[in-house]
Amino acid sequence: MPTPRLPLLAAEHATATAAEVGIVEPKARSSLYRTLLHQPQLAKRISDLIDTLMTDADLSHRLRELIIMRIGWSNNGVYEWTQHWRIAQGFGVDERDLLATRDWHGHDHWSAADRAALRATDETLADGRIAPDTWDDCVRLFPTERERLELVATIGSWKMMSEILQSLEVPLEDGVAPWPPDGVTPNDDEHEETTT
Repeated sequence: MPTPRLPLLAAEHATATAAEVGIVEPKARSSLYRTLLHQPQLAKRISDLIDTLMTDADLSHRLRELIIMRIGWSNNGVYEWTQHWRIAQGFGVDERDLLATRDWHGHDHWSAADRAALRATDETLADGRIAPDTWDDCVRLFPTERERLELVATIGSWKMMSEILQSLEVPLEDGVAPWPPDGVTPNDDEHEETTT
């Protein structure tokens, strides 16, 4: 792993700083927040955004986690992929589907909503926006304005997180193995995509 571009705050310092701005202790001990808490108000705003999309959203946990895993894989985001591998399984997302986000087009277990969300993610990563045909599918499959807004915000928020994590070279926590479950990375030419 590369050397972090910003030094991680000591865990005790991060925990105390987090408490001052209302970020819970378990978050404060992560490498992400030990980095973000160099700017406590920014860390708090990012924490609130992520919490809203994870706990107060109509978009399903499953779709959110598929989007995050796709972003992590597409952007070579080891921190994102590694952390959300565990988080997604905690929300009941099947390992087979998580692995299929590596090359989702050939996976035959997706719902129409899964496919629309993953296509919207890829288009946003490639072009900065969801294409009109894909948006039409999203309107049909996500019937409320709130869900559609959360879909776009989820893609944009975790794209931003991926860029922060990678630009600052935020390391995984000690003892955490990268790229679960098999250590395969997006850069491994010989890896076999799990698509069924």
